[in-house]
Amino acid sequence: MVHHKSTSVPLRSLLFHLSDIHLDIRPVGWKSDEQTAELHTLYIFTHGKGSLHINNEQYHLSADKYYMLSPGAALQIKNEANTPLRFYQITFAVIRVGNPRHETYAEDIIPGRYEFAVYPFARFIRLIEGLYANKHNISDIECFQQHLRFQELMGLLFEHNLRFSDQSFISALSVENTIQYLQNNFMHKITVKQLAQLANVPLWQYTPIFHKLTGKKPLDYLTELRINRSKEWLLCSEEPLREIAHRVGFTDEYYFNRRFRQTTGVTPRQYAIAMRHSVRVKDWTGHEVAIPAQPKRIIFHSETFGDLLALGVEAIGGGYSCIAQSLFEDRVRNVQDVGFPMNFDKLIALKPDLIIFSNADETQYQKISKIAPTVTFNSFAPLDQRLQTLGDWLDRKQEAEQWLNVYHAKAVAMWKQLRSELSPGETASVFIFDHGKRLFVMGTSGFSSSLYHPLGFQPADKIQKVLDSGDGFMEIPTASLPAYAGDRIFMLLPENAVSRQAAMDLMNDSLWHNLPAVKNGYVYIVEANEWNYGDALIREKVLDMLPNLLRRTP
Repeated sequence: MVHHKSTSVPLRSLLFHLSDIHLDIRPVGWKSDEQTAELHTLYIFTHGKGSLHINNEQYHLSADKYYMLSPGAALQIKNEANTPLRFYQITFAVIRVGNPRHETYAEDIIPGRYEFAVYPFARFIRLIEGLYANKHNISDIECFQQHLRFQELMGLLFEHNLRFSDQSFISALSVENTIQYLQNNFMHKITVKQLAQLANVPLWQYTPIFHKLTGKKPLDYLTELRINRSKEWLLCSEEPLREIAHRVGFTDEYYFNRRFRQTTGVTPRQYAIAMRHSVRVKDWTGHEVAIPAQPKRIIFHSETFGDLLALGVEAIGGGYSCIAQSLFEDRVRNVQDVGFPMNFDKLIALKPDLIIFSNADETQYQKISKIAPTVTFNSFAPLDQRLQTLGDWLDRKQEAEQWLNVYHAKAVAMWKQLRSELSPGETASVFIFDHGKRLFVMGTSGFSSSLYHPLGFQPADKIQKVLDSGDGFMEIPTASLPAYAGDRIFMLLPENAVSRQAAMDLMNDSLWHNLPAVKNGYVYIVEANEWNYGDALIREKVLDMLPNLLRRTP
């Protein structure tokens, strides 16, 4: 039953359930069709500019605002910039809790408003990126954790927009303007009284609003700004500490030294000596991190461990499931297993100078980054992008370029060699049973990443959508198998006995035997524990394996 009501209801009576999240990248000049929201929907724009029409109201969208629609709202988006438009779309259901029954709530959660702001927007985006990276969680506990991430996101949204009355919302915007003032004028003497006067907000209100927006008191925020700016001066200047202290707004060199040590754990000079041998990089989820120019003790916690080995880099630690690949087992004998999820005591004991972490979970990142400089890494990104990123971070740019050049030349040669075996435009699909009797089609990750090539196989139409969304894999109902099946099928056999038996049962079913690929004898059985990886070394080995597999009588 759908509940319709023209006024808002108390937040305490509403439950929010994540439905789905999509990432869209639209070209220059793109305009969407007029759409009608079926569920409550969030649109979050991260790149580009344009216009948004919601129920005949026009908004100038930008990469620091988000928009919330209720079911039935009309929407049209236009890209009016000379760059692609990038945005996330999150759909969710809202349930109103009542007695004796619960009802679907389809009205505006915050009546009369579609456009919203959150500060800091970077935190909001990292939560969204975490949701997107984990959108295909496959166990019950992982799905539960995904919904917890969504509740945190909604909590941040409401904290900045729902708790304010119209007047207090205006006050919050005024306080937010003083945050920008602080960022531009931190080197001057500034008091909270001055900031409150600038915002035209009573002094007793200013600090609580500021804390809600930033999580910090105004003077603590100002000190952090000054410390961060001083780090830049320490790296590029030989000036005495008193001069650097004065440049960033500290009148007392000794107070500056004490606050710097409280914040970073080292003195300003110790920091300068350590960081002059570092480089500043931006990671997958937007952190800007100073990492060693030539790290010696690396933790690489990613399923693409072979990427690191391809560049000739030795790590001291990783996750067991990522490093125990039989095809290069001899090259990882000295790599310590730090667990999955990571065991913090093991991390500390290994004393890493760099941690590379292929996860967008901000909560874990904050804990891990206290142990050593930490960067997040997108293991589902294309091979070229991954190796180039690692090459930039690890001073291996030349090695990355050379390896990729050789790999691509070998791939072209292999597909040309197979030209007589394949018909132009032939499609291929890769399936696997995992986590019991659950069927997945592979997308950007694993064995399928080796198959799709301009001279090789093409993805089936439905799999192309999985690739376009950047998903490594997607769970599908067994009954939907024919819609995803290509001209050739690669069935991955897992080690897990239940999942392996599920694959065997499917291949004895009439649904399977009626597939064109099965009728034509174009089915290939592949051991998942050996070949279902998309890292550089496995991708290279597939170039030798695939011709033999395709020429073998299925």
